[in-house]
Amino acid sequence: MNIDMNDIRSFITVAELKSITAAAHKLNYLQSNMTAKIKKIENHYKKQLFIRKPKGVDLTESGMQLYTQYKKMMFMWEETENKIEQQTNILRFGTNTSLGGMRFYTPFQQLYSTYPDFSVTIKTGTTGYIEDEILNGRLDIGYVLGYPTQKNLQYIQKAEDELVIIGKNLINHENLKNSLAHQNILLASEACCYATILNHIYADEQIPKGDLTHIYDHEALVEFTQLGMGISMIAKSLLSKFKIQYYQDAPEAYRKIGLYLIARSGHVFTPIEKQFIGLSDALDLS
Repeated sequence: MNIDMNDIRSFITVAELKSITAAAHKLNYLQSNMTAKIKKIENHYKKQLFIRKPKGVDLTESGMQLYTQYKKMMFMWEETENKIEQQTNILRFGTNTSLGGMRFYTPFQQLYSTYPDFSVTIKTGTTGYIEDEILNGRLDIGYVLGYPTQKNLQYIQKAEDELVIIGKNLINHENLKNSLAHQNILLASEACCYATILNHIYADEQIPKGDLTHIYDHEALVEFTQLGMGISMIAKSLLSKFKIQYYQDAPEAYRKIGLYLIARSGHVFTPIEKQFIGLSDALDLS
């Protein structure tokens, strides 16, 4: 049997989500159909492309080579669809300040080199701000850290992360409760998910707070916690980006957080958005 673009898209999705079940859910296939597509591709190349694990799959070396080639083919296919349909090459995109716009430099670069008329609007801010901008029609898609909360948005989970509490003053305490007591809290915004979770920790554990200080420059905020000026919260995957030395894991009940692609409910992704999402998914966004 011949391999078609739906098979290729299925392979790419399984490879990126590392799960046949998750890929089937994302593409609205039965799991048995998704398994059959992967088996079809493996039979075609007469190679094992995935290592099956109890909680998902990983690419073999041959699978990684095929994934690289299939990503190029998918990009070319979507580029062709976009040009033939003469779609407007406009992207209106938002992301968290802590994630940073530079994380998406490579996808922007490739789209600018492919489409001379490519135009992008990018906004950064808290998860709540990006959600509101999308709900109000000023942005179309975004990548945010947080939890699904808005019923009029669709949330497509791209990765799972963990939260850590950062600050030099966290060290040399018997437990987290003692280390948080009377600490000054540094935040970019009280509307961000970090602030909400910190508030829950302080309220649930009945820990007395120090003063609240707003620092809108996220890099400065992080640096100030490392000097000992107070504490804050951040996703664990960002520790290396900001070179954070002093931190503790958040209590287990508050630790998990998701990275989501969000858009309005019923939003039909344009070819240019699909290409951008495909290029972004190839990055390590976790």
